[in-house]
Amino acid sequence: MSKIDHALFSAHEHALEKEYEICPLCGSELVIRHSKTGPFIGCASYPSCEFSKPLVEHEVESLKVLADTACPECSRPLEVKNGRYGMFIGCTGFPECHYIVHEEAEAQLALPTCPKCQKAHLVKRSNKSGKSFYSCDAYPTCKYIVNFLPVDESCPSCGWAIMLEKNMASGKVHLCPQKACSFKQKIS
Repeated sequence: MSKIDHALFSAHEHALEKEYEICPLCGSELVIRHSKTGPFIGCASYPSCEFSKPLVEHEVESLKVLADTACPECSRPLEVKNGRYGMFIGCTGFPECHYIVHEEAEAQLALPTCPKCQKAHLVKRSNKSGKSFYSCDAYPTCKYIVNFLPVDESCPSCGWAIMLEKNMASGKVHLCPQKACSFKQKIS
């Protein structure tokens, strides 16, 4: 005897039931389409009608109104919201006002002068995947680049104009960026 309740797995209850929807622009039927970013709902009359909407609607939920904080753009109160990408603080006047509080940019460090061209400064940048690196401000004239935080301190071994600060398992160290020099100094 089987312990499976076959009533729970009836095909008619689990079949994909397609609800007939009408395109608000042209009146044609809306169908599920597929793209490289995933499925979406689009008009059956494409390409003459380009109406589309996401397959899953992401509701923005209001968690708490911050009555004592005013929006700098429209003076309405701000509120804590939970949206598609997590929690954020935005204006209660949405969709008329699109103000969102962004985290303050991290404090700009005084980075040293480029040791290669000695004209421009090193600046913090990030690649496509979000990893930080430091490169010369005069790019593409000077293509000097380092992966760790540059420190305005010359190498005691080879005399290179900067050192790099790297976090290691044993603690922070300063090391020389020159491949020929292997100077490394633990800092406290």
